[in-house]
Amino acid sequence: MVEVYSVKVDCTVTSRFAHTVTTSRALNKAKSSQEIFFEVQMPKTAFIVNFSMEIDGEVYVGAVKEKKKAKKQYEKAVSSGQTAGLVKASGRKMEKFSVSVNIAAESNVTFILTYEELLQRKLGQYEILTRVKPKLPVQEFQIVTNIYEPQGLAYVDAHATFLSNELLPLVHKTARISFSPTMDEQRKCPNCEGTLIDGDFVIKYDVKRTENLGNVQIANGYFVHFFSPQDLQRVPKNVAFVIDRSGSMWGIKMQQTHEALLAILKDLNEEDHFALIQFDDTIDSWRESLSKATKENVAEGMAYIRTIQPSGVTDINSGVLRGVHMLIKDRQEEKLPERSVDMIILLTDGMPNIGVTSIPAIQDNVKSAMGGNMSLFCLGIGNDVDYSFLDVMSQQNKGVARRIFEGSDASLQLQGFYDEVASPILSKVDLRYPVNVVDSLTTNHYSELYNGSEIVVAGRMMDNNLDNFMVEVFGQGLEVSTQDISVLQDVTLRNSVKFVILLHKVWSEHPYHRDYLGFYTLDSHLLSSSVHGLLGQFYHGIEYEVSDMHPGEVQEKPDATMYVKGRELNVTRGWQRDFRSDLKMGKNVPCWFVHSNGTGLIDGDATDYVVSGLFKTF
Repeated sequence: MVEVYSVKVDCTVTSRFAHTVTTSRALNKAKSSQEIFFEVQMPKTAFIVNFSMEIDGEVYVGAVKEKKKAKKQYEKAVSSGQTAGLVKASGRKMEKFSVSVNIAAESNVTFILTYEELLQRKLGQYEILTRVKPKLPVQEFQIVTNIYEPQGLAYVDAHATFLSNELLPLVHKTARISFSPTMDEQRKCPNCEGTLIDGDFVIKYDVKRTENLGNVQIANGYFVHFFSPQDLQRVPKNVAFVIDRSGSMWGIKMQQTHEALLAILKDLNEEDHFALIQFDDTIDSWRESLSKATKENVAEGMAYIRTIQPSGVTDINSGVLRGVHMLIKDRQEEKLPERSVDMIILLTDGMPNIGVTSIPAIQDNVKSAMGGNMSLFCLGIGNDVDYSFLDVMSQQNKGVARRIFEGSDASLQLQGFYDEVASPILSKVDLRYPVNVVDSLTTNHYSELYNGSEIVVAGRMMDNNLDNFMVEVFGQGLEVSTQDISVLQDVTLRNSVKFVILLHKVWSEHPYHRDYLGFYTLDSHLLSSSVHGLLGQFYHGIEYEVSDMHPGEVQEKPDATMYVKGRELNVTRGWQRDFRSDLKMGKNVPCWFVHSNGTGLIDGDATDYVVSGLFKTF
């Protein structure tokens, strides 16, 4: 008889990087050797860094291999009677690591598996998923997670599929989450052998976000930049839904596709545009162009979705290309908002079996047609779909693929995926760093950034003695005056006075309102009263008086007379953004604009402050 008497899961999260150690201890109580099985389910996005077994005080360390090579070695080891472990798919989010070993009579064995995972932010939070299935109550059961985030935690929550009202108080939630029920608390009932502990233990959290360009962490010669701007207005999206209606979609698949699409259309913003294209061996479009998501159009689109019925065979190539060409045509005819993102969402359950059927040919055709100007999201419905085909095609076109598993919640899976990509807030996002300071960068260009997600860029520092680190972020959004911004953070003078510089790229066609620099002081109280220059003369304020307000050239912008420095100046009332308290969006504040480049207000003339280079002096 083999008894598992200890199961421990110890997870440490440092700056979104999770390091998890699972330890199980078992005893062979029999008088003869027994085969002992060890199984751990881990997230599909995790990777194993170590596996070891301790048997009667002797430690055996496993060699972790790439999956394809590991499978061959595993089969060879099993056939020769050796001990080996293998990772296999185990459901939607998890993979199963399993190993078996023969243990001598009355011997102990300890299994230790260590895996790591970079947590990805989705819908505004990070998720740590632990699947536990001890089968029977164990003497020592414990889940402990410690979260260390330099920015601090905005919130943390934990729940489990198996938590009853009696077990819920046992979960202690702070930056340290622990769950350690006794054997009696694990039992389904006082005299039952079965255990309540069977399912997913889920921790969700987010970090505090006060820095507009994200958080940069530097350690051991490397840096990591986490970028997830808050409160940006969403960018309109133009989405073509390409729907497989071939015969294999008959029944529950089509019913759930209907349910999901009906829910998705309800969530469209009125500034969005959408198209509905259904295909089998022929193609039908709801309309020849994308339609704005008005209440009337959405209602008509929902009625059209209800009419889609499966028949025929599958021509994926023609279906996707119809959506691509529709987006291209509407873009060329200026029917879509200039600042918007184009995407195709393909829903299919099968393989192409008519028209172009070669997978490489379809992938080449789609990539060539899209030309890097739109994103493709592929949703593979059902258990028999060729997911690798869809996954590669999505990655080639700035999108992702998801497998939608058959089941009662398939429509919720579709809806959940859509929620992740429903709210783009920036497009054409570039994160730039000084070329002479960093190298070995990970991907730093992204076609879109979605609300609630996060961009992570890492690289190696070539100079470990830097006092300041420059971060530039360029992206297109809907802010009228900050469509593209470049920010230099933590500019310091004598390690005390800090500034933020913003390059505002606005009004490109305006006769004089062009790109300009905003120079914002965070610690002006630390500056001497004798500070001078174009900026210095205003740090401690100036005495002025305004009177004689009268209509100006523009009705909502009156003129007036300003008395300052013994002079009378003609000024105009207007609005400007103040970035001192809100470095990202700024606040609109009323201002008096001085004509002629500030003549009469500033010391001297504007040309006195113009130099041929940034570090030149007179």
